[in-house]
Amino acid sequence: MSETPVPQMSFEEAMAALEAVVTQLERGEVALEQSIALYERGAALKAHCAAKLAEAEAKVEIIRSAEGRAVGTAPAEGL
Repeated sequence: MSETPVPQMSFEEAMAALEAVVTQLERGEVALEQSIALYERGAALKAHCAAKLAEAEAKVEIIRSAEGRAVGTAPAEGL
């Protein structure tokens, strides 16, 4: 498990770490205490990724607004 503090991670680093946590938890080969620690780190990583995405979304909205384009977001699915 990486010891890099979650707030210092880039989105990509946090996603990779989250994937590693999920893989470890899915295998079920870790002790209970380690599973709890992994779950806690996973929750922090998920929240960090969500915040980074929201931040990026807000920046895109500012850029679109400055260009006179419609402001708001829509799901990327189906585009």
